[in-house]
This record gives sequence, structure tokens and C-alpha cells, in this order.
Amino acid sequence: MLIKRHAQSLIEKALASDLIAILYGARQVGKTTLAKEVSKKFANPLYLNCDDPNVVISLTNKSAVELKSYIGNADLVIIDEGQRVKNIGITIKLIHDSYPEVKLLVTGSSNLDLANKITEPLTGRSEEVLLYPLSIREVSSNRLEMDAHWHTMLDRGGYPAIWQLSAQDAHKRLSNLANSYVYRDAFGPQVMFDQTVINNLLRLLAYQIGQEASYGNLAGRLSISKETVMRYVDLLEKAFIIQRLGQYRRNQRVEVGRLRKIYFTDLGVRNAIIDNFKPLETRDDLGALWENFCVIERLKFLKAEDRRVRSYYWRNSDQREIDIIEEESDLLRAYETKLNTKSTARVPLSFSRMYPDFTFGIVNPDTFHDLLLV
Repeated sequence: MLIKRHAQSLIEKALASDLIAILYGARQVGKTTLAKEVSKKFANPLYLNCDDPNVVISLTNKSAVELKSYIGNADLVIIDEGQRVKNIGITIKLIHDSYPEVKLLVTGSSNLDLANKITEPLTGRSEEVLLYPLSIREVSSNRLEMDAHWHTMLDRGGYPAIWQLSAQDAHKRLSNLANSYVYRDAFGPQVMFDQTVINNLLRLLAYQIGQEASYGNLAGRLSISKETVMRYVDLLEKAFIIQRLGQYRRNQRVEVGRLRKIYFTDLGVRNAIIDNFKPLETRDDLGALWENFCVIERLKFLKAEDRRVRSYYWRNSDQREIDIIEEESDLLRAYETKLNTKSTARVPLSFSRMYPDFTFGIVNPDTFHDLLLV
């Protein structure tokens, strides 16, 4: 069963505005399937898979005339995994500028690789769209289904290929996914790295979701430099494996401002990294899983709605904390995540004094529909 992706409307909007649509996302998150769905609205689409060396050769260092001969009378050209083509940004720019009637959709599994090759040539010509794993809205048609599906997402995440498998088969597929694709996308052949260190770093990050992460502390536990930890974390984020939230701060003196929280873009991958697929009711990390779920689902929703929102968490020197802080235009929102529906939470007095104009909500299984998805 094909699941409708909310990112599709963003891609179609970009193409209708004569912009090059650039679709980012982790491997196997559904980019190719989505691109082919978009192509169904065109009369003569052309799909080019850059895993094919012949396609790469045909797109590398070609003139505008040669490129036109290659794409023929296509009205949409899909360049899948475009980061594999040297100077792909210049190739795309040539097609776009020389043949403006041709729509272009480019996908890439690594923000780092593709962005480095297209950012400068395509300035002002492109629109970036990020495709996350499936969201709770995409797999649910109503609130009742959402209430059932969030349990599944805490266990096995939202990769399309595993969503309709049995639990046992999904866990096996996720273990293969985590082991096979993390390094391929995060660390290209030209990047030097220590696989053992990366394994240990990912495990450390997986065990401390919802907690503040210190690069210095991670470096000490891994016996590597702080700079190496910072570099690896940055690469993992650019490969869409993890997501960082920085601290919200206006008063540098009172608020700490040097740490960050790190969440996993997909909880199924996170659970596979630490090999923990125990039943949710027996797990001691359920609260952390819920917080990760809430943070990432909110980010998925905001991206799908194309809203310009800056997301943070807040913590002061007295160790008082708020899980999610959002700035949207002149609005300030604060959310606290609680798995227990009977739990209460108060905004720290120091926060409300410093930022008097804000809204506050407790995100639990009874309220997440109304708080995260609006």
C-alpha cells in the first residue's frame, strides 16, 4: 500500500514555481518512491539513477547541447542520488538555464555531499525539501489510529519498508538497516573515520536521548579529541541519522548555552543500534523514547507545513528545564513532554519572568494530537 507523503505538495509547489526541487533524506526513507509519484503528473518524465555508472558518465562534464541530447523531450528530469555526479550543481544549472521548460527534481541521501556540490551554482534557483521517515500523520487517518500507531513508532520507527512488516521481521530489517547504511551515507570514501569509534559514539548517543550532550564528556569516554566528536556528530546529522537541538538563550549570563540535546531521526534505527526491541511496557527508557518521538514528530509536522520555526530546549544554571521551545515570528511556545497522562508540569518561574509572553502545553499521549500537530 502506497502511503501519501506530505512532502509531495512541497515538491510540486517548487516545480510549479520553476524552481529546482532538491529532495534530501536518509537512504530508504522513500525518496525514489516519492519522486516517481511526482512524475505521474507529467507527460514525459525521465528517471536517472546515479547509482548507474553510465548515468553518471552521461551527466559529468557535458555541454548544454550534450545534456539536451541525453534528456531528449523530457518535461521532468529526476536525478536520483545526485551527489554521485561530480560537479552535479553545474550540470543541473546548465539544464535549468538552457532549457527552462524542463522541470528538475534532484534527490540525495547525504546533505553534506549533495549540498557541497550544488549550493553555489544553484543559488536562487532551487528549493530544498527534507523527507523524514514516515510521520504519525502519514500512517494514520484519524486520532484513534494515531493512538495505536505511536506505540509502534516508539518501537520500530517510520521507515516505509518496515512499517507493514510483523514486529519480528521489522526488528530484523532495522538491524540490517542500521548496520548497512549508517556509514555509507554519513562517511563517504574520501572521509577518514574509525568505525569502532562511530559504533561507540552512536551507542552513547542512543543511551542518552533526552539528556544534554557534552562533546567534552563524549570525547573523554571515547578517548578521542573533542574536535573529532564534533566532526562525527556533524556528519551524522548531515546524513539525517540524528538531530540536534540547541539551548534557547537570550540572557547569556543566566542560561548555560554550551550544551545540546541529540535525538534520533528514527527510533527504530536507535533501538537497533543498542539492540533493544523489548516490549515497551518492560523498558526503562520509555520516557526518553516519548520525548524523542515528540521532538521529531513536531519537526516533521513543521517541515511538512513549510513553517519557518526555530526549535530549541531551555535549561538554566539552576538545572530547570523545558523540553521544547519554539520561536515562530513573534510567537514563543513552550512544551513539556510527559508519557504519564496524569503527570503535571509547571513552567519554571525564572523562565516566565524572563519571557512573559509565551504559551505552554504538556505533551502526553492524550494531548499530542492537539499540541504537536497544529
